[in-house]
Amino acid sequence: MTLNSLLAISTLLFALGTLMFMTRRNSIAILMGIELIMNAAALNFMAFAYFSPSKSSILDGQVFALFIIMIAVAEAVVALGIAISVYKEYSHVQADELTDLHG
Repeated sequence: MTLNSLLAISTLLFALGTLMFMTRRNSIAILMGIELIMNAAALNFMAFAYFSPSKSSILDGQVFALFIIMIAVAEAVVALGIAISVYKEYSHVQADELTDLHG
């Protein structure tokens, strides 16, 4: 694989994630779009680290990608907890129908 092919795949992932984030009404689908965007960023870090002339940056790219994955997991846990709480309260997770918040 070349750098251009990895960047093309990353661009496709980012575009699909953005499209999902902007067009979906379901909160779970919106979260899936955000996960795709984060995976595209992780793929970019790994691709640039692998194809850089300095071999010490490979570890840097892997560390960045690991941090992105950890942030994505934490975001998924918190967001799914919120989605379950919203479903228990309103019996749906449609993002455009949630207009008020209760404390």
